[in-house]
Amino acid sequence: MQLVFSHVDILVHDLQAACAYYESLFDADISRTLTWTRDGLDVRYAVVRFGTERFMLVQPLAGNLKDLLDTQGEGTIYRHCYTTPDIAAAYDELVAKGVQPEDEHGRPLSRDALQTPSGARILWLPRRFGHFSIELLQQDELDAFLREAFDTAEQKSQ
Repeated sequence: MQLVFSHVDILVHDLQAACAYYESLFDADISRTLTWTRDGLDVRYAVVRFGTERFMLVQPLAGNLKDLLDTQGEGTIYRHCYTTPDIAAAYDELVAKGVQPEDEHGRPLSRDALQTPSGARILWLPRRFGHFSIELLQQDELDAFLREAFDTAEQKSQ
């Protein structure tokens, strides 16, 4: 399976304050504020980018990530994210190795349900070590998503 590290996801209480902090500290570019709402999970998030590095700040409003923030606290890195050129092939390879990919709630994910609310394809490996998870994303779709998220943010600041 061909994987490239993409980013980590970090829980925060106040997305706007966290984005302002990293924008000031690293002179970082901040994407527009995005939302993910599906099946009881409701989060606001933004991508922080400086140089070739990036991470996502996630403010959960409801669902399992809100519970994790309430129990583990702000600053919790709960996910490492990787990209692959072919998410369907990665899905098939995981299944062949006896690993059932999951959705964002830890439920079995079928091969035909790899879509995120934004349209990019995604899957999660089962959690094996506490709250830590690994996410796989389709590379070209993530690239397009990030271009749009930052283009919109740049247009708003002009």
